[in-house]
Amino acid sequence: MKSRSKVIMLIVASVILVVWSVLTIIPMYWMLIGSVQDTKSAASFIPKMIPDVLSVAPYERFFGKTNVLRWLFNSLLISTILTVTNVFLASLAGYAFAKLKFPGNKAVFWVLLSTMMIPAQVTLIPLYILMIDVFDLGNTYTAILLPGIVSVGNIFLMKQYMSSLPTSLIHAARIDACGEFGIFWKVILPMAKPGLAVLAIFTFVASWNDFFWPFLVTNSAEMRTIQVGLASFVYADTTDFGALMAGATVAALPMMILFFSLQRYFLQGITIGAVKG
Repeated sequence: MKSRSKVIMLIVASVILVVWSVLTIIPMYWMLIGSVQDTKSAASFIPKMIPDVLSVAPYERFFGKTNVLRWLFNSLLISTILTVTNVFLASLAGYAFAKLKFPGNKAVFWVLLSTMMIPAQVTLIPLYILMIDVFDLGNTYTAILLPGIVSVGNIFLMKQYMSSLPTSLIHAARIDACGEFGIFWKVILPMAKPGLAVLAIFTFVASWNDFFWPFLVTNSAEMRTIQVGLASFVYADTTDFGALMAGATVAALPMMILFFSLQRYFLQGITIGAVKG
């Protein structure tokens, strides 16, 4: 009876997973099919899952935009810089909170954590005023990058991960007269490579997909990211759905490649924050 129940549960779980997978894939498939159809078919309320005629015209219209390559470059540049700064600064802070004992360690950490409870919409207007009116950084890479140089969520992630690393190696390095930064660079970082990989992947994906903040602080076509640039296919009286779908496909392609090539790190990232520290 027990084995029969297990088989039934396995079948039910498999059916649920298959249905969920299909529901997840359908929007992506619709986007891909919409990018090789004419605008009328792509904008249809009931889309044709198997198009009658395939066309590359949407991609021609998308790449016909003079700034598309610049948008891709901006997205790549911004995502890369934010990934590097977050990996370095968040791991440095995570090491300090996890392994160093200093006055106010827990108090500072909990104050930082408390800021995660504040909705981003609450700080958006003050941050915009600070960047545009006070610092006069409108329409610059600096305005896009500064607020995301390091996030509290990433500091928390690295603190939890580094709490699981053996402290005995740190003591041994101190006995060998290694400084704190030397310990961090030569001992901690090599052991934290899986956590750093997860952090880098999550940060890059989030930066690449970010729309609202780059849209808010930029006003020229040259400074747009690919996500912001897609909005230029939405006109006052119509929308070029074919070109929009083609652009969305191009924008999603790097993330798909990243996910499937580094899938095991994505899955590992689900459990990192569960380490008790």
